[in-house]
Amino acid sequence: MQTTRRAFLGSLAGAAAATAAGRKRPNIILMMADDMGFSDVGCYGGEIHTPNIDRLAGEGVRFTQFYNTARCCPTRATLLTGLYAHQAGIGHMMDDRHLPGYRGDLNRQCVTIAEALRPAGYHTLMSGKWYVTPVTESKHNWPLQRGFEHFYGTIGGAASYYDPVTLTRDNTSIRAESRSYYYTDAIADNASRFIGEYARKPEPFFLYVAFTSPHWPLHALPEDIAKYRGRYKDGWDALRQERHERMIRLGIVDRRWKMTPRDPDVPSWREEPHKEWQAKRMEVYAAQIDRMDQNVGRILGKVKQAGIEENTLILFLADNGGCAEELRRTGKTWPYHAPVKTRDGRAVRYGNDPGVTPGPDDTYESYGKGWANASNTPFRLYKHWVHEGGISTPLIARWPGVIEKKGTLTHQPGHLIDLMATCVDVAGAAYPRTYQGNRITPLEGKSLRPVLEGRRREGHSEIFWEHEGNRAVRQGNWKLVSRFPGKWELYDLAADRTELEDRTADHPAKAGELKQKWEAWAGRANVVPWDQVMKA
Repeated sequence: MQTTRRAFLGSLAGAAAATAAGRKRPNIILMMADDMGFSDVGCYGGEIHTPNIDRLAGEGVRFTQFYNTARCCPTRATLLTGLYAHQAGIGHMMDDRHLPGYRGDLNRQCVTIAEALRPAGYHTLMSGKWYVTPVTESKHNWPLQRGFEHFYGTIGGAASYYDPVTLTRDNTSIRAESRSYYYTDAIADNASRFIGEYARKPEPFFLYVAFTSPHWPLHALPEDIAKYRGRYKDGWDALRQERHERMIRLGIVDRRWKMTPRDPDVPSWREEPHKEWQAKRMEVYAAQIDRMDQNVGRILGKVKQAGIEENTLILFLADNGGCAEELRRTGKTWPYHAPVKTRDGRAVRYGNDPGVTPGPDDTYESYGKGWANASNTPFRLYKHWVHEGGISTPLIARWPGVIEKKGTLTHQPGHLIDLMATCVDVAGAAYPRTYQGNRITPLEGKSLRPVLEGRRREGHSEIFWEHEGNRAVRQGNWKLVSRFPGKWELYDLAADRTELEDRTADHPAKAGELKQKWEAWAGRANVVPWDQVMKA
């Protein structure tokens, strides 16, 4: 406890020194989309109407080579702690494999951003999806038990947008408030309420806004779907080409990188037997992102109304690449996150069925591999895998009082582990060595602040990934990657970020070096071979 107290006093001293030097500590708002592809929003090449996210980009900086961890739970653990997910205990999902890196529950050898910033005088608030602890009766790892003062959102990972399970306010489970309830709106309602209340206080605040949009189920409001009626009638092949050309013009991707071929499991649009239904799926998906963008606009409007715009750092990103998962009609089983009936008693039609138009509350569908392939234009693979399509995310930063060159791109690589480091840095806080009597794993990330200030930062010598046996390491422009249970592949990302030309045979020494580095990282980061995890 004495060591924890010293860390606490040290963080206060750091904050006081920053204030004394004339730098008022900023408010920090961290917003994240769920299962959104690299090319979906307008400022990254998408056709979806996202004027508010695009405005963030126009007033800030866009990262073109920022990475997540390819799946929702590991990403949230990494984002919150500044560690690789296995170090925080969540190397996979919420099932407990009784291995240190795969307990499916945030461990006590890490601290969250809220736990790091709160001792430094920050108010800590959250609205949205938590999903770093199992859905049980235990509240030991709910947000208020991990440093947040207030929380509104869902503890679990997926739910109906009209009647979400695991909905919680602070430490109390609740139900949707009204018949007109829509979860994306409710997340922004509560985030805006937090801003209005805490902007009036003398202390700064940290607000984590974790949207579930556009994660399945495909639930969107009729007025939003109507905007996209007929937009996707030409199919995923045309959409991929359209987006790729726009991304090149925007400078998001290099024209030297060839677009990946259509996924071999996806038919050409000409051969697709259910064109009308498929187009409807993408219309609803786009509408979900559109509604999220509207709510980003509401949050930005509240920041401006509160008079804190100049000194508020806003970050926006996604938790993994587009999701190719198909929801199968379940037969005897029914997942906990899907209601059996709507709130007015109608049966929910679970699973992807070409005879069912997605969008309303009595449906529960996903948008599938063909559209996920388009979402991740021009990269390979999807959520789950650690090729570029699974791990590449938009990252937009806006901080009007600090970012001088507005609307710029940076090609400097970064990783989710850097977000904790950035928050600690700009807050004048201290990352603790111990917390509540527990020794804390040293921080893995490096602050992005130099990039925001228009400078080059000293990046990572290597960054690493593992999920479900899919493995990767990036060193400079070299990336070694493997799709489980396949062999290692080596790519020069400067020339070939779409990972089409394996250079292993040309550079065996580099491949061997990176393999050794990955294995050394795996040994220290609690990573276990996937076949052993599955047997545990």
